[in-house]
Amino acid sequence: MVYGILHRHSMSQSKNAMDIKAVVFDMDGVLIDTEKYLTTFWCQAANEAGFPMTMEHALEIRSLSGPFASKKLKSIFGDSFDYEKIRSRRKELMNTHLKEKGIEIKPYVKECICELRDVGYRLAVATSTDSIRTEKYLREISIFEYFNNIICANMVSNGKPEPDIYIYTCNKLGLDPSQCVAIEDSPNGVESAYRSGMNVIMIPDLAPADEHTKKMLNFSIKSMAELPETIKQLQLL
Repeated sequence: MVYGILHRHSMSQSKNAMDIKAVVFDMDGVLIDTEKYLTTFWCQAANEAGFPMTMEHALEIRSLSGPFASKKLKSIFGDSFDYEKIRSRRKELMNTHLKEKGIEIKPYVKECICELRDVGYRLAVATSTDSIRTEKYLREISIFEYFNNIICANMVSNGKPEPDIYIYTCNKLGLDPSQCVAIEDSPNGVESAYRSGMNVIMIPDLAPADEHTKKMLNFSIKSMAELPETIKQLQLL
């Protein structure tokens, strides 16, 4: 379903503006099915500390880097919200769960990345998760080796929704942002990719795109199964 093409991709621009050469994936909620646990355990950790955090609050900080998430949560719950302490407890809960249950790969991920790689696209990951956990998760689901570059939050000065991570990823790929498409599941991730100048396709995970987010998208699709064909459509614009 097309939500509206960005003004920077107007028909008056050269065809090279849509010469897509790389596909860059967010990780949590796109490649691995972890967002549902991140939100659940954020709520549990905050409530244990005496803060009435709800799922709606947790959804607001998806893909936000630490400084932005901390500022957001303090604006909701006050300066007494100990972000680092509560985050540490959330990580403890999450690690226990993942140790017991393992990492769940999202549907059609392997089929999709194999198809994209086979037709010549370069592949990368740009995630708000740190390098150690990113490699651990991607190796656990056996897709680490598929990517040309893996860029994590601790490699850039400012995390999502700032555009740094996507700009850096494009630089590492040796490509202009207009030659790359970002695959995101959350509004904060979409904003980061959009502000970098990349094309953006959203695969909503826990919540659909709101009206503001829709304006930053080239396409919104239901699952990874639709991605190869959607990128073909993007090439034709």
